[in-house]
Amino acid sequence: MAKKKKYYVVWQGNTPGIYDNWDDCRKQVVGVAKAQYKSFDTLEAAQYASRRPYDEIKGTHPAKATMVGIDENGMTIVHPGTVPGPELDSLAVDAACSGNPGVMEYQGVYVATRQQLFHYKATLGTNNIGEFLAIVHGLAYLKQHHMSQIIYSDSKIAINWIRHKECRTKLPLTPQTVDLWNLIRRAEAWLNNNTYTTEIRKWDTDHWGEIPADFNRK
Repeated sequence: MAKKKKYYVVWQGNTPGIYDNWDDCRKQVVGVAKAQYKSFDTLEAAQYASRRPYDEIKGTHPAKATMVGIDENGMTIVHPGTVPGPELDSLAVDAACSGNPGVMEYQGVYVATRQQLFHYKATLGTNNIGEFLAIVHGLAYLKQHHMSQIIYSDSKIAINWIRHKECRTKLPLTPQTVDLWNLIRRAEAWLNNNTYTTEIRKWDTDHWGEIPADFNRK
């Protein structure tokens, strides 16, 4: 039976990074004082761990770390028992709607301090539209301010719409929704005319509680 492939994350060594074999990893850590490194069974687990501090990862057994994966939308999955907390240096967005459709609003907050960074309210909309617009607003905000934080959203639908650069709502265009539709078209145009490196992650409500941008109306 062929030996199972391993991936190695080096946090502190000659050249930190991810290596797909022990020989290359060994060259980075052997003889290095206080070298920090760890092996993982999948590339996804290694990539996830490399974005976390070594002190947070070092106590996690490799077998558990392999439970970290990427779903069909490219979002990080962390199963129970290996769930780290969210990145505090990040932006969280959320929307709320009184009725569907109804009065809709969204906001973006800085996770570490819960400071509101932006807010918008429409007289008629849907929750999914608000979630979509909140992410686009967050992307534009971070790019405008030359910031590199990740964005958290608790809406898989909105994240998928972002990936397709299209708000796939069925809300009719009426005199009551024309202003909102103009905003939607502007958001879609922004996605199609701008590049960004911002990482968008799904907020893990089951383990972290409500997203910090939640309007507390449940």
